[in-house]
Amino acid sequence: MAQDAYRDAGVDIDAGEQLVDRIKPLAKATRTPGVIGGIGGFGGLFSLQGRYDDPVLVSGTDGVGTKLLIAQAVGKHDTIGIDLVAMCVNDIVVTGAEPLFFLDYFATGKLSVDEGTEVVAGIAEGCRQSGCALLGGETAEMPGMYAPGHYDLAGFAVGAVERAQILDGSEVRVGMKLVGLPSSGVHSNGFSLVRKVVADQGWSWSEDPGDLGMSLGEALLTPTTIYVKTVLALIKREPIAAVAHITGGGLPGNLPRALPEGCGARLTRGSWTMSPLFHLLQQAGEISERDMLRTFNCGVGMVLVVPADRAEAVAKFGGGTVIGEVVAGEGVELV
Repeated sequence: MAQDAYRDAGVDIDAGEQLVDRIKPLAKATRTPGVIGGIGGFGGLFSLQGRYDDPVLVSGTDGVGTKLLIAQAVGKHDTIGIDLVAMCVNDIVVTGAEPLFFLDYFATGKLSVDEGTEVVAGIAEGCRQSGCALLGGETAEMPGMYAPGHYDLAGFAVGAVERAQILDGSEVRVGMKLVGLPSSGVHSNGFSLVRKVVADQGWSWSEDPGDLGMSLGEALLTPTTIYVKTVLALIKREPIAAVAHITGGGLPGNLPRALPEGCGARLTRGSWTMSPLFHLLQQAGEISERDMLRTFNCGVGMVLVVPADRAEAVAKFGGGTVIGEVVAGEGVELV
């Protein structure tokens, strides 16, 4: 066989090594005191020594779904990594945990070093925003597995929290208020429905079909908000009883996960703002209120459960609004 047999089979080892060389300074910029070593080893090392008294590790893994297809169609790859980090660290922080490190998995049929570098730069930015280290990752070039120009992403984050400070919903009581922190848009859930609406309407990613102030592609690729620093700061200064990350399933599917048995949520219509993008999708797709709430975050990316007398202070500090209260029962009702 030829000297470059593996390359002839579709895998470019040299390109992979070049990508690793470009990634190293990106990862180094996210380094935190617990990191031992650097990118390039078989495993990432992280020390907890001196950081906690009785630490409990909290892990989370996720991807960004079919939002990837929009990034690939538009040719914009520098923010999708922020989404990847956000989906993992936002899940971790609801327990009260501080994200410590992140690892990514990037898979493609044909590796583009420039494209891969853009993606990882976004991942590094997400780590910077959440205060965690990009500890390592994996790049897989798999010819025949992915269509030309397509890639897939997955991520894994680990955090830690003192055992006595875990937020598990046990402190939630009827009468507590719900504070919603605003989302930056669709975030990273519901994109199969988004793409169906766009296809049915015949819209292009480069047009603005609804006074969005930017192209549809730009609006949809707005990165998921990373709430880590805001939530951790609030936990330190306020009596936060529970936190819910509003992802797939929306408010009805996620808010009950933060509430104990016997407690439900009553949300007040009009108490928070939905961006024009949500209104555009709902109107164009003729989507019911029920389906909107079960598919999208609808403008609320994170919900904090707090004592009634601290609700306004929490809302002000977090840039959110009081959107409802905890009631006896179960599930979520909108009034």
